[in-house]
Amino acid sequence: MRISKLFGKTLREIPAEADTPSHQFLVRAGMINQLSAGIYSYLPLGWRVLRKIENIIREEMNAAGGQEVNLPVLQPYEMLQLTGRDRAYGKSLFTLYDRRERPLALGPTHEEVITKLAGHYARSYRDLPLLIYQIQVKFRDEPRPRGGLIRVREFHMKDLYSFDIDEAGLDISYRKMLQAYQNVYDRCGLPSRLVEADSGAIGGKDSNEFMVIAENGEDEILYCPDCTYAANVEKAESVKEKIDNGEPLPVEEVATPGMWSIEQVAGFLKVPESHTLKAVFYIADGKMVFVVIRGDLEVNEIKLNNALKATELRMATEPEVIEAGIVAGAASPVGLKGFKVIADDSVTSGTNFVAGGNKHDTHIKNVNYPRDFKADIVTDIGLARAGDKCPRCDGVLTSTRGIEVGHIFKLGTVYSEKLGASFIDEKGELHPLIMGCYGMGLGRIMAAVVEINHDDKGIIWPLSIAPYHVYICMLSREGTPVSEEAEKLYEELTAAGIEVLLDDREESPGVKFNDADLLGIPFRVTVSPRTLEKNSVEFKKRSEKELQLVPLDKIVAKLQDLVKG
Repeated sequence: MRISKLFGKTLREIPAEADTPSHQFLVRAGMINQLSAGIYSYLPLGWRVLRKIENIIREEMNAAGGQEVNLPVLQPYEMLQLTGRDRAYGKSLFTLYDRRERPLALGPTHEEVITKLAGHYARSYRDLPLLIYQIQVKFRDEPRPRGGLIRVREFHMKDLYSFDIDEAGLDISYRKMLQAYQNVYDRCGLPSRLVEADSGAIGGKDSNEFMVIAENGEDEILYCPDCTYAANVEKAESVKEKIDNGEPLPVEEVATPGMWSIEQVAGFLKVPESHTLKAVFYIADGKMVFVVIRGDLEVNEIKLNNALKATELRMATEPEVIEAGIVAGAASPVGLKGFKVIADDSVTSGTNFVAGGNKHDTHIKNVNYPRDFKADIVTDIGLARAGDKCPRCDGVLTSTRGIEVGHIFKLGTVYSEKLGASFIDEKGELHPLIMGCYGMGLGRIMAAVVEINHDDKGIIWPLSIAPYHVYICMLSREGTPVSEEAEKLYEELTAAGIEVLLDDREESPGVKFNDADLLGIPFRVTVSPRTLEKNSVEFKKRSEKELQLVPLDKIVAKLQDLVKG
């Protein structure tokens, strides 16, 4: 390809809306273009990168035994209602009506569709196991698209689904995908980390994310340096220290004038914040929920939402709290009626806590669970933090940030039971299909590669997914010995199966070198009057600073070794 004919232009200025390096460089390099918030066009250079990622994924899925299909983008809305995912996705679901006023959805993912399809064809245990996948566009109405391709509303995704006869078979399929995913990331030049994750709207019992550690990652990861434990902060657990204040004492009411925050109350009564109980109020599917947690901890809203199995969860507003008759700053579940109470398990790990007295300027000492109050649900809803003790060993959790580039789930029978997808075993008995789901975002991989492979000048593509292998800088006008030699080299490299981008523009050397660095193509070859005097070309790797002169009659062989070796 000649740059003079290439569709798209490089930009010198950083786009105002671009807030991450990958967003900035992909736009500046003329690889993507924003149409609207979270909606992008891929230009020729960016599309070449995406197709190479796609081909790597396809090769690894096929090698693992996957079979490729193409499923409909349009999905009947009632099918999502059957599984409850119309509520789980909520406002993230793009919906529309056909001309007969039948509701449809643009596929956010395809669990329902593939389950119905598998149930139609996989009727016997002899038909199993199955690994079925597609690479297709998905749609989710993200409330806050950001980071260019990192969080978008229309995106390319590989989703594979496994179907087995039992849990042991699911474990085998899951391990196959773990290895296949690692192979994909290795081939794309992405160091990834497997972490425990929340299943979100997909559902199922177990899930893991593949994370790329990156400063601008949107997810926080907690991990233990002393063992293998790692989890997204949404899912992460930690050891909550036991608060031993001795044997339970009688409840004692104390005046706390003007004290309403945990910090104020703890300071006034001269006790650690860990010796208090905090009340937090939420609205879950339109109803007030009373949440109790130890005073030194914070509520993890993902865990809380999972415990409540709510479709919509938000913090209650001050007017809503007042209207409910709750005394904010002095509330507790002690003696309170008419509310669903969710307690973090930290309330069971100590004695003689300080809690609100449900009266202004009043608190209660020596509150103990379950003697003094009951909860409808007691579970872990605490937010794990760096510095907490590891739940797997005696280590201390550390925090970092990451970009999710893949998510895998053990679904079990959550979809097959609801959609009637069953098989007959060797005894003639009917069983629901055992399912797994394995998603991978192509655009996210592309963005993540740039996030960890760039410098202040531009992108540094790994050879495996670079839009072209070689960038030829021709420092002369057409019709000169320099241009003739550059054209000859272009033809020889192309004939040798090497992908070449020839900069044949009439621009200054500085412009060409800047664009070469911005585009991030692995190898730059410069042909100029100075190099031809020495019967050589200037060779440079994008990832290195050193320049070297290579004889004209050696450069093709050198590049062949680098590209194909």
